[in-house]
Amino acid sequence: MNRTLSIATFNIHKGVTSFNARLVLHEQRELIRRLQADIVFLQEVRGEHAHHPRSFNGAQHEYLAGDIWQNYVYGKNAVYPAGHHGNAVLSKYPIVAWENVDISAHVIEQRGMLHCEIAIPGWDKHLHCICVHLGLLARWRRRQLFWLRDRIESLVPADCPLIIAGDFNDWRMRAGRILADGLQLKEVFETTGGKPARSFPSVLPLFRLDRIYVRGFHIQHAQVHGGPQFARFSDHAALSAVMTRL
Repeated sequence: MNRTLSIATFNIHKGVTSFNARLVLHEQRELIRRLQADIVFLQEVRGEHAHHPRSFNGAQHEYLAGDIWQNYVYGKNAVYPAGHHGNAVLSKYPIVAWENVDISAHVIEQRGMLHCEIAIPGWDKHLHCICVHLGLLARWRRRQLFWLRDRIESLVPADCPLIIAGDFNDWRMRAGRILADGLQLKEVFETTGGKPARSFPSVLPLFRLDRIYVRGFHIQHAQVHGGPQFARFSDHAALSAVMTRL
């Protein structure tokens, strides 16, 4: 039984550079492949957009998955005349169930959480993965975090391994208390380094917006993929972690 799992989370900014200067989806695919993650949590993924050149086949998550992650799901959140975008999960292992949940706290901002169950060979329980992208305002994030906590309490058995990853927009550092209370969750960078990772802006990360919360794992290693050499990929740094199932 393989108990080690490698994961990554990345807000791809709809596959374009800051200020929408140019399409960088190919470069993002190469970065994600270098991370060698078993499961990838993606935010701001375009499922369809009429005005970008079709230099890749299918939706963005399908192009990014390629032949590496043969299992993937996409949750459409924000819809506009030219297309739509949302969250996606790419997995090397079978995704046996999934649901995209609307957690929009206001009509002007469409948000969602993508909840998957993944069957990892040899594991006695399914792995629950939840990819999130929370709101820009604190009061919206607070409501969304309570909805997330309620879903976990209702639908994720306490003895099942759990990963929550994504863009929390939580520059005030309040998400941890809401999620950790009663859920036995730990944030991987807080566990290994004392605080969540600085992930935004990617060129010189200052704000701790992106997170990885887990339950049922020992954290071996966690890394931020940011700095000037990564700035051309997205306005967010990518985060990765290697963990062992308890």
